Amino acid sequence: MRTSSRGEVDPFIVMDVMEAARAEEVAGRSVIHMEVGQPGTPAPRLAREALARAMEASALGYTVALGLPALRARIARLYGEWYGVDLDPNRVVVTAGSSSAFILAFTALFDRGERVAIGEPGYPSYRNILSALDLVPVGIPTGPDSRYQPRPEDLTPDLAGALVASPANPTGTMLGTADLAALIHRAADLGLGFVSDEIYHGIQYAGRAVTALEISDDVYVINSFSKYFSMTGWRIGWMVVPEAHVRRVERLVQNMFICAPHASQVAALAALDAGDELDANMAVYAANRALLLDGLPKAGFTRIAPPDGAFYIYADVGELTDDSRALCARILREAGVAVTPGLDFDPGRGARTLRFSYAGSTADVAEGLRRLEAWASASPAHAKTFTSR
Repeated sequence: MRTSSRGEVDPFIVMDVMEAARAEEVAGRSVIHMEVGQPGTPAPRLAREALARAMEASALGYTVALGLPALRARIARLYGEWYGVDLDPNRVVVTAGSSSAFILAFTALFDRGERVAIGEPGYPSYRNILSALDLVPVGIPTGPDSRYQPRPEDLTPDLAGALVASPANPTGTMLGTADLAALIHRAADLGLGFVSDEIYHGIQYAGRAVTALEISDDVYVINSFSKYFSMTGWRIGWMVVPEAHVRRVERLVQNMFICAPHASQVAALAALDAGDELDANMAVYAANRALLLDGLPKAGFTRIAPPDGAFYIYADVGELTDDSRALCARILREAGVAVTPGLDFDPGRGARTLRFSYAGSTADVAEGLRRLEAWASASPAHAKTFTSR
């Protein structure tokens, strides 16, 4: 049967790593998971209890396309609590995870063949969703000098839009108010659509994350219950769009998704009031971050960018290998630790980088470090050791 070229996107390599780790576990091996950005904690207790009550009281059928009005109102209130932003709930769109929000944003903002700037390294699904929609992802190489974030001069008139993430995946770096404002104003001057990925807000270690809505209403903001709220598998997120775009996005939701899962919306509404439990999760991430910042250099991973937020550490392993995928396969096979090759995040330079996730338990992170240190001490410290053989 014939196929579409839109399906010819790159794999999401971290999912391939997860499958390889699963195969190791099926074969009886113990694997420490440091490959995927998935909290090791369940959804908040209040969320689980609210859903249990709702399942007894309601059929949980379709909701209106834009989401439960109570949830939209509570999300809007969150912007006042976290950022001092007075947000109209009518601008909030509840989505089936942030992934559907990106599809909606890109479809609402850009026409086929238009060019959209994304930072590299960056979340691979930006690039792959844009390609699947017949849009052109334009990678902007970033580095330590810009804290792995795009600069205003990277936005050019030949673009239709730009996407930034803060805290970013895989680096965990954040944009301050002045730097984010400079990017937004540059995009506005050029007439570009601007998308701000804020799905790691709430997970920061020094200072606070800044929302694009503090700077402008003429932006698309995407967030999710997956990370800070510890609800990855519930597939529930949201976006905030300009008032004039609400009906446009609503029509797309109606036809593409009908609505976000009703059950997940019920749980999400309750999760927004689970601050004590979520703060306890943050204490775990902070402890895990400290462990990795101390322990990774002892395992030979010395060139790392301390993250401002999220739960990742991005490591330059160019001194060890030019094949990060093979290195990850060796670490999994020989050390029993699953990590992600940088190729997922940077097709050009990612062969020389790795991402370590510390979203799991502190016990697992400590054990992962122990295994990595033991593995490194048993391996000769030169580049040939880390090539695919």
